[in-house]
Parts: sequence; structure tokens; C-alpha cells
Amino acid sequence: MPIPSSGPVVDRSLLRDDVYRRLRDAIVDCTFLPGEQLKDGDLAEWLGVSRTPVREALLRLGASGLVVALPGRSTRVSTIDPAAVRDARDVIAAMHELAVRQTTGRLGEDHIDRMRAANRRFAEAVNSGDIGAALDADEEIHRIPVTALGNKALETVLDQFDPLVRRAERLRFSADGHASVELHSQLIELMAAGDVQGAASVAFNIWHTLPAEDVPTADPQRGA
Repeated sequence: MPIPSSGPVVDRSLLRDDVYRRLRDAIVDCTFLPGEQLKDGDLAEWLGVSRTPVREALLRLGASGLVVALPGRSTRVSTIDPAAVRDARDVIAAMHELAVRQTTGRLGEDHIDRMRAANRRFAEAVNSGDIGAALDADEEIHRIPVTALGNKALETVLDQFDPLVRRAERLRFSADGHASVELHSQLIELMAAGDVQGAASVAFNIWHTLPAEDVPTADPQRGA
């Protein structure tokens, strides 16, 4: 497994969640490609931590479907399985619909302003081809209603299934993310207007614009 030659060494007091997020993001952005073997010792050295939080993170990634562990053999980055993406997408769509339905008309103007600002950053990132920044802005847009709702069970479900969909979504944004700019705008303005049904419908439909059956299995920016 080729480990990146550069990258900041994290503090040894790094929390388990931070190790998990670092490895999750490295899989989502295709630093580690589908099918690539992940060795806990190499990963621990890369992050500057012990093997224990790395092993715990790999277990969580396995529950999310991003890695596949073969007992006594190896742990590898999973391939992008259209059926698994479709199932995760449907769950995520339902969770975001619920969050939007319960927060529309209740968000403060500061929440709406932050969503609009994030969508502007999303549009700029798409136009410049910065897919990582586009994903970050997209996540911020959708997380604002979720965080405002404060439903920890809902957040747990999203934390488990979101990475699998994000990896496929990255491939879509690499091709064309411009349609999502308008969908985000519709969602935000419907929420600002207090249109519960309209906002919830758009929130649900946004995730179903990702055609799970057609997602490729490799990042076009990294090759097949």
C-alpha cells in the first residue's frame, strides 16, 4: 500500500474520532483507491499514532462499508458497489428529509445565511474543479438543518452511511455538479419561506439525483 510521502503528522493525543475522519476522508477522496490494502502499522506511522485507534477506525469504516476486512488476511478499501450505494442513499435521503421537515420555519436567519454562503462556495468550487472543496461545502449545507435539529439518533445514522454515498458523489461532482447548485438554492429558499412540504420534498429528491446504478468504480481523476 503506497502511503503518501507528505502530510502533517497529527498529535499523539489524537482522538479516535479524528483518526477515523482522517482515514475516512482519505478513502472518499481516493488517496486510497478501491481494492487497495490497508495495513494498520503503515497507517499508524502515517498518522503518528499507535495502532489501537487505527484498528478501531478500520472497524468503524467496515461498518460504513468503506473497507472490507478478511479475518486473518487483510483489510482493503471496498469497491464502489452500486447496490450498497443505492441502499445508503435511500436511508440518507430519508434522514435529511426528516431533518428539513422538522427545522423548516424554525431556523434562524443566521442558519439560512450560512447555507447560502456554503452554496456560493459550492458553486465556486464546482466551477474551478475543486471537488474536495465542493464536497465540504455540500456537506455543510446539509449538516446545518441536521445539527439544528439535534437528533442524535439521526446523526448516528448519517455518520454511518454518509461516507459510502460521499465517495460516489465525489465522482458525480467530478463530472458535473452544476445542477446541484440550483437544487441547493431551491432547498434554501423554500426553508427560508417556511414551506415545509416543498423543502422536505427537495431535500429528499436531491439525494436521488445520484444515480447509484451508474456510478463508476474508480475516480476519473486517478484513473481506472
